[in-house]
Amino acid sequence: MTTTQHTAPTADGTTAGTATYVYAVCRQLAPAGLSGLPGLAEGFPVRALRCGTLTAVVQHVPAADFTQEAWEQRLSDRTELERCARAHHEVVVAAAAGGPTAPLALATLYRSDERAREALGADAARFSAVLDRIAGHAEWGVKVSLPAGSPRPPAEPPPDGARCDAPAAPGAGRAYLERKRGLHRAREHRHDQALRTAEDIDAALSRLATEARRLRTHGQELTGTAARRQILNAAYLLPHERAGDLAAEAAAWRARTGAEIELSGPWVPYSFVGEV
Repeated sequence: MTTTQHTAPTADGTTAGTATYVYAVCRQLAPAGLSGLPGLAEGFPVRALRCGTLTAVVQHVPAADFTQEAWEQRLSDRTELERCARAHHEVVVAAAAGGPTAPLALATLYRSDERAREALGADAARFSAVLDRIAGHAEWGVKVSLPAGSPRPPAEPPPDGARCDAPAAPGAGRAYLERKRGLHRAREHRHDQALRTAEDIDAALSRLATEARRLRTHGQELTGTAARRQILNAAYLLPHERAGDLAAEAAAWRARTGAEIELSGPWVPYSFVGEV
């Protein structure tokens, strides 16, 4: 991305050729907490923008580099997408170190500081409710996997080795079908057990949390292994003092079920701020 030197803003909060990128909204923010962060556009400081009773974390960015077309190209490039997401997250985490912070979606952009102030101020009540709800909490991610089970059996030969053009021995066809039905029932049983295990673990962890959210489970292409099957991918909004309880509950369920339970966190509660 082209580095642009910062110039003085005009009365409406614009700088020639720039737009205002918004990372997050909070109540109070110590400007020193943002010092030195490159954000998404080096040469422009990441800063606080007061919006009535709230504070937005913003940065001027070169408008020509942040058009809709430019974003579409950027987000279609995996490397560039990861770079932008990391830069966005780094700013959000720095802001959250000072108190409850509602992160905004990647690519939240306004034409000027004044337009950002107007739009965010119009949603002040909703932002305030979100900040009240997440105060004293963090997001924890939980992924649960079980052994994938026996691989699909190879295609069986005709019953009792009979030729395809010869009649099967009496009863052989019935035995073959029973074996096939037995394999199908076993697969269904494993599937039902996995669903029950996921529901039981989610229910137990949800009792510790203020809020819980089930996310889409990841297939083999994302987990990178065929040996285990993900049965639960969830996020929990947890009071800070209950982090130890979450770890203990996860350990108990590992011992009880043999499931692999992966905890990640604490995170800024991205999953619990809604469409802000």
